[in-house]
Amino acid sequence: MIASMINKAKNSYIESGFGPLLWGTLISFCSLMTYAQITFHFTIGFDVWLLSLLALIPQIYFSWRAKRQKNYTSHDETTMNYVWSTFVICIFFLSFYSYKTQSEYSIALYMMIYGVPTFITGGIQKFPPMIIGGIICWVCSIASFYTGFANGMLLTAISAASAWLIPGIILRRRYLKLKNV
Repeated sequence: MIASMINKAKNSYIESGFGPLLWGTLISFCSLMTYAQITFHFTIGFDVWLLSLLALIPQIYFSWRAKRQKNYTSHDETTMNYVWSTFVICIFFLSFYSYKTQSEYSIALYMMIYGVPTFITGGIQKFPPMIIGGIICWVCSIASFYTGFANGMLLTAISAASAWLIPGIILRRRYLKLKNV
């Protein structure tokens, strides 16, 4: 039974920490780069946020590979798939809204949405770092209404690091420790 549980953990894409590490790093980097471009008045020649489209490639590949290796899907995994699919759809809708309205307050909506699946994931997985990360996203979302867009980018970096990067590091360490058992 213990060996079975360890094998399930080894084969779990979410538990490996790859997704949170990928997105936590990417969103933090893009936010900090946007902040730097605004603050120091330079450009890198392309919209740094386009990197998020490139990041979909490894995300889709590793999700597909993990799914192929499994012969079961738990209730929690099904729930998480719906939660994160809803998140992706909302992010695409919000991106369209942001593009159309050019509102500097859209960043607050992104952080609010970042918090929702993170908080739910932390609750379902009983993983306090993600619960705390979700709450930090919401606090940063509120704070961004009182700052300019550039500082909103700093708050976005804090949100991404709190919600995904730090929990991803913790998950990755746990995963590697379990994998070596």
